[in-house]
Amino acid sequence: MADPQAVRAVLADLRVEGEELDALVAAAPPERWRAATPAAGWTVAHQIAHLAWTDGMAEQAVADPSSFATVAALDPREMSRHVDEAAARGADQEPGALLARWRESRARMLTALEASPPGARHPWYGPPMSTASMASARLMETWAHGEDIAAALGADRVPTARLRHVARLAHATRDYAFAVRGRPVPPEPFRLELTAPDGSLWTYGPAGAPQRVTGPALDFCLLSVRRRHRDDLALQAVGEDADAWLSIAQVFAGAPGRDPEAGRAR
Repeated sequence: MADPQAVRAVLADLRVEGEELDALVAAAPPERWRAATPAAGWTVAHQIAHLAWTDGMAEQAVADPSSFATVAALDPREMSRHVDEAAARGADQEPGALLARWRESRARMLTALEASPPGARHPWYGPPMSTASMASARLMETWAHGEDIAAALGADRVPTARLRHVARLAHATRDYAFAVRGRPVPPEPFRLELTAPDGSLWTYGPAGAPQRVTGPALDFCLLSVRRRHRDDLALQAVGEDADAWLSIAQVFAGAPGRDPEAGRAR
């Protein structure tokens, strides 16, 4: 996606996604920042600290890729420890200071992405990413951790058209989901047919592909960020490979995510 207009659109959506989550946590009293989220051992503060750290890493990857390469080269287990430690350190901050830190790292990341040529490619923890895909990945993570935070705070979030970036990225990372688990990558393209929040249809992949996934866009996005088990979602697969994908879909980089417990979303 090197079209400048398309890049500007995803960057604008990334900005809004961050602003909406910012408003949610800014309105929470300090004691609620210690509320447990669905991520084991992580509070609201851990979630915001993680976003502050990863937004900072994204800014570094775009603006100073050579220094980012040192972090990206870490062993996956070491990286997992690194991520958890960064979240724990940030969670120890006073909520106001932590929120200010996230705002600063988010602003720096957006500035770096906006200054990047649309066709540029940036290093990340998986394969290099285009400017648009990097922005989509940051939106995906902001949304996913926002779901965890909303659950902890008892807040209802209305799904928006911004989910199209998550769905597109999940479709584009299909091969990664198989490869990271040491499974053969299916040779055939997959077709996604998703019902958007406004009732329209989002499609990805060639029409008539024998491997197909259909259902609500929100459900597919929750599955791809591994926040819901497939048994809790209204997704349908046609084809053996597409069915297998619904058990392992993972839009984020890194080691295979844990399987959410079936029934937790009910």
